[in-house]
Amino acid sequence: MKKALYILLFTLLAVSCKMTSQFTDAASELFRGEVVAKVGNHKLYRNQLQSYIPAGVSPEDSAGLAKRYINAWAEDLLLLDMAEEQLSDSDKDVTKELEDYRRTLLKYRYEQLYINQRLDTLITEEEIQRYYQTNTERFRLERPLLKARYMIISADARSLNTLKKLMSSDDETDVMEADSLGAYAAHKYADAADTWMDAITLAQELGTDYRTLLASIGKDQFAEVNDGSGNLRIAYIAEIAPEGKPAPVEYVTERIRDIILSNRKHKLETDLEQDLLEDAIRNQKFVIY
Repeated sequence: MKKALYILLFTLLAVSCKMTSQFTDAASELFRGEVVAKVGNHKLYRNQLQSYIPAGVSPEDSAGLAKRYINAWAEDLLLLDMAEEQLSDSDKDVTKELEDYRRTLLKYRYEQLYINQRLDTLITEEEIQRYYQTNTERFRLERPLLKARYMIISADARSLNTLKKLMSSDDETDVMEADSLGAYAAHKYADAADTWMDAITLAQELGTDYRTLLASIGKDQFAEVNDGSGNLRIAYIAEIAPEGKPAPVEYVTERIRDIILSNRKHKLETDLEQDLLEDAIRNQKFVIY
């Protein structure tokens, strides 16, 4: 009688657990929303998909993004399921790799904490100049650098000659007048006479290649290219740093800052490793037999 009672109770418990599980699964699906794709036992829900698509995109872009995400999601899970099927138990055992990754990640995070707490990010102009003078060879130019004022203007524009005269002036008033006139009379006008730029960058601004641009520079320091459409592409070269010469220090200042910071970080990393080793030996935490 007791045995029958135990069987009945066990059956009722199993049925109850199954019903509870089914109810939980159904409630979970209801909470997560409509299923939009299925691969094997995996389901992709609408709310998961929507979290991937940025707000404000057009319906066409939204549909394209959704399709790409669904395909990528399916490919990933199909490959994962195939790996689960085909790989042996030993091949699927990634315990060692996970532990190695964990150790590497922890060491990296501690190193970053150590460096962030000690790194001096202040770099003076004197340090930049000193590094530049000591490592000038590292900054030799593969292409010229230019300071320029440039414009794209109709070849028959009435103000063409006036603009050329103003933009080549050393007088600040003339330069300001060139800015105003250029904004009105030219298709494009820009003053970059205070900033070094790669010759390629200036050539791209003028819609040509840099060799053509450089070849067109005359004794008057103007480079002029006729694009064949009735427009002239004109640049006044205020200053040039030639190919093969060291770049001006102001052009490589940010690069030098990055190098100095990188060197400081490397020294902190080296000091940390050395200090830990010496401390462990001193305290007999590290012993070689």
